[in-house]
Amino acid sequence: MDWTALGLSLRLGLVTVALLLPLSFLLARWLAFSRFRGRGLVEALVALPLILPPTVVGFYLLVAVGRGSPVGVVFEALFGQPLVFSFEGLVLASLLVNLPFAVQPMQNALSAIPQNVRDAARCCGLSPLQAVRSVELPLALPGIATAGVLTFAHTLGEFGVVLMVGGNIPGETRTVALAIYDRAQSLDAGAAGRMSLLLLAVSFITIAVSYGLGSRVPGSRRRP
Repeated sequence: MDWTALGLSLRLGLVTVALLLPLSFLLARWLAFSRFRGRGLVEALVALPLILPPTVVGFYLLVAVGRGSPVGVVFEALFGQPLVFSFEGLVLASLLVNLPFAVQPMQNALSAIPQNVRDAARCCGLSPLQAVRSVELPLALPGIATAGVLTFAHTLGEFGVVLMVGGNIPGETRTVALAIYDRAQSLDAGAAGRMSLLLLAVSFITIAVSYGLGSRVPGSRRRP
């Protein structure tokens, strides 16, 4: 077992969840409660990482934040290192590819909140922020938890984008998925099998938890 790679993957997953969930909640709430022309286009853009090949996402990220790009130049001037082939670059890539895994469960949970419940919160004199904190967040909590679980698990298993944006630098950007690839390439079937089994267990638990949480979202079960 490559414990260094596993530790880096866990750190990447936790940082991604911590940064992505608040931003995704705002986007999910906007999509759930707003009606505007072009809403379908925005939802399609959010879902795009689900169907794009990871190499395509990785390529455009390299173009957008590479050393010759404005973002890459500013980052290197501020922090003294390039954004690509760094942990920070992995975080940026993870935020992008995990966006649909975070937004869609929360959007579904928020959309299931009855309009009369939100109207009642306004009639009780709650401010928009108080309504979000006291009404919407508790009701959408299963969707938020599902988003966190899916984002974390997908981050652990991501391969293509991580390889293109972060490279495969031991101790810096080599995640557990890349470590499995390296072990398989070197014909170390035992180590590759153990790490693969770990990711398999995480994936199974993720699916079980997400289904369990999804069943608790208001309106997710049909009533007779």
